[in-house]
Amino acid sequence: MKENAKQVAIELETSIDDNGEMEYNTVRQTGRYYQQPTMDVLTFTEEFDDGTHVSNLITIYEDRVSIKRKGPVAMHQQFRPHRSTENVYQHPHGTIYMETYTQYIDYRRPAAGQAGLLTIAYTVKLNGQDERKHQLTLNVRDKEGSQ
Repeated sequence: MKENAKQVAIELETSIDDNGEMEYNTVRQTGRYYQQPTMDVLTFTEEFDDGTHVSNLITIYEDRVSIKRKGPVAMHQQFRPHRSTENVYQHPHGTIYMETYTQYIDYRRPAAGQAGLLTIAYTVKLNGQDERKHQLTLNVRDKEGSQ
């Protein structure tokens, strides 16, 4: 898979609506993008203020998306349209059970001179509490600066 990898600029934006109280997060990193016949794969590493690192692996299939994070924060979250999935979110302060329901996934592969765009709308219940609405938007563009 590494032979067709290219360096990309990644912008990952998430928003959480917790009963009208909004929370936003943006991650901008350089990563690697691999395009395969049945999937696209993105890898990148987040570095936090305390010097710790979390490795991210995002795999985009025709019918689902998988996000794996490894480091002080670890999880394997699955997104399947109109379905619930479960996983465990591990972080330094404990473990949280997550139930994810995916409303939709929209994906446009990066193409020559055009950024790729992944949008996922979903809800999450943490440890059985009330669900919160989430939206994930992932922009992927060639590192050389082409849009």
